[in-house]
Amino acid sequence: MRIAFIGQQDFGKAVLEAFLERGDTVAGVFCAPEKAGAKPDILRTAAEEKGLPVFQFPSLKSPEAEEAMRGLNADIGVMAYVLQFAPQSFVTIPKHGTIQYHPSLLPQYRGPSSINWPIAKGDTVTGLTIFRPTDGLDEGPVILQKACEIGPDDTIGDVYFKSLFPLGVQAMLEAADQVVAGKHVEIDQDEEAASYEGWFRAAEARINWANHASQVYNLIRAANPAPGAWTTLNGAKLQIFDAALHPTRTLGAVKGKPGEVAAIGDESIRVTAQGGQIELFRVKPEGGKKVSAAEFARESGLAVGTILGA
Repeated sequence: MRIAFIGQQDFGKAVLEAFLERGDTVAGVFCAPEKAGAKPDILRTAAEEKGLPVFQFPSLKSPEAEEAMRGLNADIGVMAYVLQFAPQSFVTIPKHGTIQYHPSLLPQYRGPSSINWPIAKGDTVTGLTIFRPTDGLDEGPVILQKACEIGPDDTIGDVYFKSLFPLGVQAMLEAADQVVAGKHVEIDQDEEAASYEGWFRAAEARINWANHASQVYNLIRAANPAPGAWTTLNGAKLQIFDAALHPTRTLGAVKGKPGEVAAIGDESIRVTAQGGQIELFRVKPEGGKKVSAAEFARESGLAVGTILGA
């Protein structure tokens, strides 16, 4: 098939290479312009190395973008990690229209941080959707879906790189084949089951130690490795990455109050929350590098009884 490719970053590069490796023709690649001083996007670099035409329009709504798309005479458009808005006047130009990847089981978790939120909420299942892009964000009819488990200790890095990334590459190939062959079915999303969540950024990743320990742990997992859950120590930001959850079983096992450093060991430190303790293994102090929690405790003079987030 002849493909018009729209994408960015590592996922875009992986999907592009998957189509090329099996012998499809990529007529051209649309990639968002880099910000001033930024490194070239990895998808753009890969496309240029393969001698493919690359288009970088500030807006896909421009007449220039639409003209470029028409000139590709593509069978199908493939959107693999796209942050630019793509209007119907652009995505409907290919003979069989355009398909788009989204890392959630739509209509749940529409929006830009759809991998973080289900982990933060303690969900045990997530997945991906290949759908038709419309002018509504992540609202188009579904073509294909694949589900995957979220393990009790999985981080966003685990869920994405072990499941949603590789499954997504294969799903794009599968969906493109179905659409071009006319063998696909398009199912409208159930609006009664839909949800939209905005960005999961630093403000959303701040730890409230008065929350239940399971909520705190889910938040840490949902932010590891980015944007990084965080608390404060003496007014300075302290990011928390690798951690473990230890539920409290009895009243006698409760040590300290929420946010209090309950223990400092050779490899970790433990902090009290409601219903349990969070064992911290890897942290990043403000202005510093990631280090083991025990090393941070030694170097900073952290002591049992210190309150985090005060």
